[in-house]
Amino acid sequence: MQNTTRINNILGWIVFLIATVTYFLTLEPTVSWWDCGEFITSAFKLEVGHPPGAPTFIILGRMFTLLGGGPERAAVMVNAMSALASAGTIMILYWTIVHLANKLFPEEKLSASEQIAVWGSGLVGALAFTFTDSFWFSAVEGEVYALSSFFTALVFWAILKWENVAHEKNANRWLVLIAYLVGLSIGVHLLNLLAIPAIGLVYYFKKYEFSWKGVIWALIASMGILLGIQYGIIPGVPRVAFVFDRVFVNTFGLPFNSGILFMVAAIIAGAVWAIRYTRKRNMVVWNTAVTMVIVILIGYSSFALILIRASANPPMNQNNPDNAFALLRYLNREQYGDRPLAYGQYYNAPRIGTSNPKDQYNKVDGKYKMTGTMPGKSEFDPKMETIFPRMYSDNANHVRAYKEWGKVKGTPVRIRDRGEVKTLQKPTFGENLRFFFSYQLGHMYMRYFMWNFVGRQNDIQGHGEFNNGNWISGIEAFDKVKVGPTDEMPDFMKNDPSRNTYYFLPLIFGLLGMFYQYNQGKKGKETFTVTMLLFLLTGIAIVVYLNQYPFQPRERDYAYAGSFYAFAIWVGLGVPALHSLVKKVLKGSPGTILVTVVSLALVPGILAAENWDDHDRSGRYMTRDYAKNYLESCAPNAILFTYGDNDTFPLWYVQEVEGVRPDIKIINTSYLGMDWYIYQQQFTTNEAPPVPFTFSEDKYYMGRMDAVLFQDRIKGSVELSEAMEFLGSDDVRTKVKVTTGAMMDYLPSKEFHITVDKQKALDSGTVKPEDANLIADRISFKINKSMIGKSEMAVLNMIAANNWERPIYIDHSLLYTGNIHFLDWLQFEGLAYRFVPIRTPKQGIMSGRIDADILYDNVMNKYVWGNVNDPDIHMDEYNRKQINIMQTRYMFARLAEALVQKGENEKAIEVIDKLFELFPDSVIPLTFDSFPAVEQYYRAGAIDKANEIVRILAKNSLGMLNYYTSLPEKLAATIEGDQNREISQMRNLIIITRNYKQDELNKELDAELQALIDKLEAGRS
Repeated sequence: MQNTTRINNILGWIVFLIATVTYFLTLEPTVSWWDCGEFITSAFKLEVGHPPGAPTFIILGRMFTLLGGGPERAAVMVNAMSALASAGTIMILYWTIVHLANKLFPEEKLSASEQIAVWGSGLVGALAFTFTDSFWFSAVEGEVYALSSFFTALVFWAILKWENVAHEKNANRWLVLIAYLVGLSIGVHLLNLLAIPAIGLVYYFKKYEFSWKGVIWALIASMGILLGIQYGIIPGVPRVAFVFDRVFVNTFGLPFNSGILFMVAAIIAGAVWAIRYTRKRNMVVWNTAVTMVIVILIGYSSFALILIRASANPPMNQNNPDNAFALLRYLNREQYGDRPLAYGQYYNAPRIGTSNPKDQYNKVDGKYKMTGTMPGKSEFDPKMETIFPRMYSDNANHVRAYKEWGKVKGTPVRIRDRGEVKTLQKPTFGENLRFFFSYQLGHMYMRYFMWNFVGRQNDIQGHGEFNNGNWISGIEAFDKVKVGPTDEMPDFMKNDPSRNTYYFLPLIFGLLGMFYQYNQGKKGKETFTVTMLLFLLTGIAIVVYLNQYPFQPRERDYAYAGSFYAFAIWVGLGVPALHSLVKKVLKGSPGTILVTVVSLALVPGILAAENWDDHDRSGRYMTRDYAKNYLESCAPNAILFTYGDNDTFPLWYVQEVEGVRPDIKIINTSYLGMDWYIYQQQFTTNEAPPVPFTFSEDKYYMGRMDAVLFQDRIKGSVELSEAMEFLGSDDVRTKVKVTTGAMMDYLPSKEFHITVDKQKALDSGTVKPEDANLIADRISFKINKSMIGKSEMAVLNMIAANNWERPIYIDHSLLYTGNIHFLDWLQFEGLAYRFVPIRTPKQGIMSGRIDADILYDNVMNKYVWGNVNDPDIHMDEYNRKQINIMQTRYMFARLAEALVQKGENEKAIEVIDKLFELFPDSVIPLTFDSFPAVEQYYRAGAIDKANEIVRILAKNSLGMLNYYTSLPEKLAATIEGDQNREISQMRNLIIITRNYKQDELNKELDAELQALIDKLEAGRS
């Protein structure tokens, strides 16, 4: 027994070592996309990230960054923390599978072959999960999901350890440990709470005789604990803290947060009393329960970090939760709104009002004062509501997708909307369920599940198209129906590193393990029930809870790693399942060893071989360098308006952690709709001076100026600074009463101008002296909306107040939001556009005038591209999209065009040469976004180079068209738009070659296109 335990421990650590080496070899050496930049910044400087915060992650991350030796190593150290946490998850998974496999054998003492089968199950299941797509992705970057998976694995393993010693005197210490880990895990991610029902079942099966009634009561009790933590402790503690603090501050005149200290003291006193009371009376169960609640609160107390650091006003201080009320709002994630779950509206339900408006409190003159109200939950016409609403968003794109996925025809319902009787098509409940099963369950869960255990078509985010992000198997006869014949695919599709095929093997092993576990008597059914509950709660239950709308901004597979973890248990149990068959032919240890070795090759082996190339991020520096390039696009002391996560978080990282361009004020317009963020811009950040703003804080508290109406009271244009003065006035004549009876702020015109101080524009460097004659007397623009939000108001106010003192830039994403209203007054200087008093009307996708000298210096001298052209480094979709290859190729082409117009052809050729050197076809296949660059090659006289690129573009388009001709009829009907785009691309190439008199190439392209069109038409007929 002792020997067996020792071998089992050694094998667990070997699995840990394999996972650690794997993740360290494939670790991203710097910041990654999405929230990673924000989390790494939070860890390095103990700053406050987005709600509801991750203080446990931040504290542990800070400890790792201290070991790095310098700011430039902070990112890799936080990434290393994720790698070690993930390797720890794999080790715990091994021991978990071994524990569960042991219970499937009736004899307490296993034979040698049975013991090998048990160890083999742990090795196969744990190593298979090591190399799965979704888990590996999170394991090598500085996000919370790796640490969250570790806590989930740890609490589930801890209940199994309790199960082994449940009859011993001190067994309940494992339950206390679980409670403490749950409390800590709240400071990482709430996903860990979903393990509680499975833990409850393990407890029930150990303590009580099985009955279905008992199982149901155990589930009810454990779900009650889960809900009690999520909806009781987590929001309840800060809510009580606010009640205490408001009394102590407003009534007793004590400092802010003094009430929180009193509440903490009261909790400690109550805890001491409860522990002593239950101990004296030998109330073991109640003593354990009280202790568990206490340690949950101790773990949850990590959120004190958020309050403490917010009070220090760090540069990143989201929601500024420096007091009890702000902390409550922060933990409740109020800025994100809510979604209906059990009952609510369909997408076309008319709003009839709001309920329960939320009072907003701020610190005013040393007290908590109610400074406004925010609308409560929207109310909708009851005739257009349903139980279990799945199609609820009224966004036009979402509605279109609801109708497609749900195949909505609806049923007519007559309602009264604003006094008018209308007939609306209400989706049927069956259509509502069809959307749930086809999109939410099928597309947004089962597709991810199959990615991990069957195969993945590519890493392009899919929204239901046949050629993006589907699951495939590698079995041609099956995949042909889904994605077309492999042989006909263009090389860049066929050889895509993210095209991974496992031939159903991990899935088959998992299904074998699942059925084998269920069929192994009473113990098997009990462990099957526990595993299945963990699988469902961390998978389908999350699908139901998230209630996701279509066109998510990114793939969401990371949210279901716990479900894939549970399935990996069954993958491991496939080994004893096979052993039970093979032992009939090959008895003893040799048969078991053979099964284990073959299983290791067929499942972890194939997963590692297929997934390594696209999960290896060891040479990627693109995210960091992209952020540096953005900041280097800006002049000194600039104000840079950004939009969204990927345009902001990497910039925060390079500025806050690596100290790049601390003189720039980075303002995320997505946050400017909130009072705390506007207020923060009026203070120095690092070396960036405050941004001027004309309103006092009380004017833009939440609930005030959240929307600004337009009233045509003045004909013609209004000076923007005067408009802001009007908007900030307390005069009742500057307000308008709306139908609800509320008084709202308004602007008296939709047309505005800014009088230009030409000397200031020249002195600040906004305009070069040689362009002085181009400066307009005033900037004019019109806002074609009936109202604007607080964010747009804030941008306009800051621009008016700035009065050309500092350079102002916007990122390219803001061009497409409809929230920037001065697009005719931009100068294109690289990745950012400078606001200038020189008018250049927007033409198509082209915005801004070109300053060739600034742009050339940025593109050719300042910008770095992080190994983007290294053929051994996989450029996944997020890197292709976020480095924005289309935008970047367009930037090089516009610069070359400006140089050609100046007669500097050699420099123009040099620029286009660099473009294709950095972004070659072999790494990122050339497509229509390279057309402008080809044309500049021709115009600059580089005919041979232009023809070479044209041939590459033609090869790619013709390859896609040829592939389309091979598609089954069912798929061919879905790609008409893609097909027409490729034909249009070819025709554009034909036009370009004709315009630049490349007759031979022109005829060649024309003939090839016509042959494929004939082939397509023949296929249709």
